[in-house]
Amino acid sequence: MQQIIVDLLISPDEWIKIYEGTATDVHTTARDGRSVRFPARILSRFYLKDGIRGSFRILFDDQGKFVSVERLA
Repeated sequence: MQQIIVDLLISPDEWIKIYEGTATDVHTTARDGRSVRFPARILSRFYLKDGIRGSFRILFDDQGKFVSVERLA
């Protein structure tokens, strides 16, 4: 199992692009410095009226397939 931790700030305007399908992936830098890209849809349940804000742990299996995402306290 592999994990990345990312700190995200996605505005409502940016999220609309994802919702409408104009954008499908999130591109960011993980805390360990790796450049990462993952499907935006995995964050859907964390969307609030002010967008998506916070730190998240994303777990992948050894083949790089998404397993789960959780918001960190």
